[in-house]
Amino acid sequence: MFVELIAVFVAGFAGAGVMMLLGKLSGNRLPRWLIPVGAGAAMLAAAISSEMSWYSRTASALPEGLEVAQTGTETAFWRPWTYIWPMTDRFVAVDTENLRENSETASLYMADLYFFGRWKPTQAVEIMVDCDGMRRADPGLGDDSPPVWRDVGDEDALVQTVCNSASGA
Repeated sequence: MFVELIAVFVAGFAGAGVMMLLGKLSGNRLPRWLIPVGAGAAMLAAAISSEMSWYSRTASALPEGLEVAQTGTETAFWRPWTYIWPMTDRFVAVDTENLRENSETASLYMADLYFFGRWKPTQAVEIMVDCDGMRRADPGLGDDSPPVWRDVGDEDALVQTVCNSASGA
Protein backbone atom coordinates (compact mmCIF):
# COMPACT_ATOMS: atom_id res chain seq x y z
CA MET A 1 0.00 0.00 0.00
CA PHE A 2 2.82 2.39 0.87
CA VAL A 3 4.63 1.60 -2.39
CA GLU A 4 1.46 2.35 -4.35
CA LEU A 5 1.13 5.71 -2.58
CA ILE A 6 4.71 6.57 -3.49
CA ALA A 7 4.02 5.51 -7.10
CA VAL A 8 1.01 7.87 -7.26
CA PHE A 9 3.12 10.78 -5.97
CA VAL A 10 5.89 10.02 -8.47
CA ALA A 11 3.30 9.93 -11.26
CA GLY A 12 2.03 13.34 -10.12
CA PHE A 13 5.52 14.84 -10.26
CA ALA A 14 6.07 13.26 -13.68
CA GLY A 15 2.75 14.60 -14.98
CA ALA A 16 3.58 18.09 -13.74
CA GLY A 17 7.04 17.82 -15.29
CA VAL A 18 5.63 16.81 -18.66
CA MET A 19 3.24 19.75 -18.62
CA MET A 20 6.05 22.12 -17.68
CA LEU A 21 8.15 20.74 -20.53
CA LEU A 22 5.27 21.15 -22.97
CA GLY A 23 4.83 24.71 -21.76
CA LYS A 24 8.50 25.48 -22.41
CA LEU A 25 8.40 23.81 -25.84
CA SER A 26 5.35 25.88 -26.81
CA GLY A 27 7.14 29.11 -25.93
CA ASN A 28 5.16 29.56 -22.71
CA ARG A 29 1.89 29.78 -24.66
CA LEU A 30 0.14 27.10 -22.60
CA PRO A 31 -1.72 28.30 -19.51
CA ARG A 32 0.06 27.57 -16.22
CA TRP A 33 -3.04 25.92 -14.74
CA LEU A 34 -2.34 22.91 -16.96
CA ILE A 35 0.58 21.93 -14.68
CA PRO A 36 -1.60 20.86 -11.71
CA VAL A 37 -4.15 19.39 -14.11
CA GLY A 38 -1.42 17.24 -15.66
CA ALA A 39 -0.20 16.21 -12.20
CA GLY A 40 -3.72 15.27 -11.11
CA ALA A 41 -4.45 13.36 -14.31
CA ALA A 42 -1.20 11.39 -13.96
CA MET A 43 -1.97 10.60 -10.31
CA LEU A 44 -5.49 9.45 -11.19
CA ALA A 45 -4.16 7.29 -14.04
CA ALA A 46 -1.57 5.69 -11.73
CA ALA A 47 -4.17 4.95 -9.06
CA ILE A 48 -6.60 3.44 -11.59
CA SER A 49 -3.84 1.35 -13.14
CA SER A 50 -2.81 0.06 -9.74
CA GLU A 51 -6.39 -0.89 -8.83
CA MET A 52 -7.17 -2.54 -12.15
CA SER A 53 -3.94 -4.56 -12.30
CA TRP A 54 -4.05 -5.81 -8.69
CA TYR A 55 -5.53 -9.21 -9.58
CA SER A 56 -3.11 -10.01 -12.40
CA ARG A 57 -0.10 -8.95 -10.29
CA THR A 58 -1.23 -10.91 -7.24
CA ALA A 59 -2.29 -14.06 -9.12
CA SER A 60 0.97 -14.18 -11.08
CA ALA A 61 2.95 -13.94 -7.82
CA LEU A 62 1.26 -16.97 -6.24
CA PRO A 63 3.65 -19.76 -5.28
CA GLU A 64 3.78 -23.04 -7.18
CA GLY A 65 0.82 -25.24 -6.29
CA LEU A 66 -1.73 -22.50 -5.64
CA GLU A 67 -4.32 -22.43 -8.39
CA VAL A 68 -6.94 -19.70 -8.76
CA ALA A 69 -10.36 -21.36 -8.65
CA GLN A 70 -12.77 -18.46 -8.39
CA THR A 71 -12.74 -14.70 -8.86
CA GLY A 72 -15.08 -11.91 -7.84
CA THR A 73 -15.58 -8.62 -9.62
CA GLU A 74 -16.99 -5.33 -8.44
CA THR A 75 -18.48 -2.26 -10.06
CA ALA A 76 -18.95 1.00 -8.18
CA PHE A 77 -20.36 4.39 -9.06
CA TRP A 78 -17.24 6.15 -7.70
CA ARG A 79 -15.25 4.06 -10.16
CA PRO A 80 -17.28 4.60 -13.34
CA TRP A 81 -14.71 2.76 -15.50
CA THR A 82 -15.59 -0.47 -13.67
CA TYR A 83 -18.93 -0.55 -15.50
CA ILE A 84 -16.97 -1.00 -18.72
CA TRP A 85 -14.12 -3.09 -17.28
CA PRO A 86 -15.22 -4.74 -14.02
CA MET A 87 -12.45 -4.82 -11.43
CA THR A 88 -11.46 -8.16 -9.92
CA ASP A 89 -11.14 -7.35 -6.25
CA ARG A 90 -11.11 -10.83 -4.70
CA PHE A 91 -10.28 -14.42 -5.59
CA VAL A 92 -9.98 -17.89 -4.08
CA ALA A 93 -6.92 -20.07 -4.64
CA VAL A 94 -6.71 -23.81 -3.92
CA ASP A 95 -3.51 -25.44 -2.71
CA THR A 96 -3.46 -28.27 -5.24
CA GLU A 97 -0.01 -29.52 -4.17
CA ASN A 98 -1.16 -30.47 -0.68
CA LEU A 99 -4.51 -32.19 -1.23
CA ARG A 100 -5.06 -34.88 1.37
CA GLU A 101 -7.12 -37.92 0.46
CA ASN A 102 -9.21 -39.59 3.15
CA SER A 103 -7.77 -43.01 3.98
CA GLU A 104 -11.22 -44.51 4.65
CA THR A 105 -13.33 -42.94 1.91
CA ALA A 106 -12.11 -42.81 -1.67
CA SER A 107 -12.57 -39.53 -3.56
CA LEU A 108 -12.88 -37.52 -0.34
CA TYR A 109 -10.21 -34.81 -0.11
CA MET A 110 -9.18 -32.14 2.35
CA ALA A 111 -8.07 -28.94 0.63
CA ASP A 112 -6.70 -25.62 1.80
CA LEU A 113 -8.34 -22.52 0.34
CA TYR A 114 -6.82 -19.07 0.43
CA PHE A 115 -9.10 -16.04 0.13
CA PHE A 116 -7.39 -12.96 -1.29
CA GLY A 117 -9.06 -9.56 -1.32
CA ARG A 118 -7.96 -6.08 -2.32
CA TRP A 119 -6.98 -4.17 0.84
CA LYS A 120 -7.88 -7.20 3.00
CA PRO A 121 -5.70 -9.74 4.79
CA THR A 122 -5.44 -13.20 3.24
CA GLN A 123 -7.54 -15.85 4.97
CA ALA A 124 -6.94 -19.60 4.91
CA VAL A 125 -9.75 -22.15 5.26
CA GLU A 126 -9.76 -25.94 5.08
CA ILE A 127 -12.66 -27.68 3.31
CA MET A 128 -13.61 -31.25 2.41
CA VAL A 129 -14.61 -32.17 -1.12
CA ASP A 130 -16.42 -35.34 -2.19
CA CYS A 131 -15.51 -35.81 -5.85
CA ASP A 132 -17.91 -38.74 -6.38
CA GLY A 133 -20.89 -36.92 -4.86
CA MET A 134 -19.91 -33.50 -6.24
CA ARG A 135 -20.38 -31.85 -2.88
CA ARG A 136 -18.28 -29.98 -0.37
CA ALA A 137 -18.25 -29.41 3.35
CA ASP A 138 -17.51 -25.87 4.31
CA PRO A 139 -15.67 -25.22 7.56
CA GLY A 140 -17.50 -26.08 10.75
CA LEU A 141 -18.18 -23.81 13.65
CA GLY A 142 -15.05 -24.86 15.50
CA ASP A 143 -17.03 -26.67 18.16
CA ASP A 144 -16.29 -30.22 16.94
CA SER A 145 -19.70 -30.41 15.27
CA PRO A 146 -19.96 -32.60 12.17
CA PRO A 147 -19.39 -30.90 8.83
CA VAL A 148 -22.38 -29.59 6.92
CA TRP A 149 -22.33 -30.97 3.38
CA ARG A 150 -23.66 -28.90 0.50
CA ASP A 151 -24.58 -30.42 -2.84
CA VAL A 152 -23.01 -27.96 -5.24
CA GLY A 153 -22.74 -30.06 -8.39
CA ASP A 154 -19.94 -30.23 -10.90
CA GLU A 155 -20.41 -26.55 -11.82
CA ASP A 156 -18.83 -25.40 -8.55
CA ALA A 157 -15.40 -23.95 -9.29
CA LEU A 158 -13.86 -25.14 -6.02
CA VAL A 159 -15.07 -28.73 -6.49
CA GLN A 160 -13.86 -28.71 -10.10
CA THR A 161 -10.40 -27.45 -9.14
CA VAL A 162 -9.94 -29.94 -6.30
CA CYS A 163 -11.26 -32.93 -8.23
CA ASN A 164 -9.33 -32.14 -11.41
CA SER A 165 -6.13 -31.73 -9.42
CA ALA A 166 -6.76 -34.92 -7.44
CA SER A 167 -7.37 -36.95 -10.59
CA GLY A 168 -4.26 -35.50 -12.24
CA ALA A 169 -6.20 -33.83 -15.05
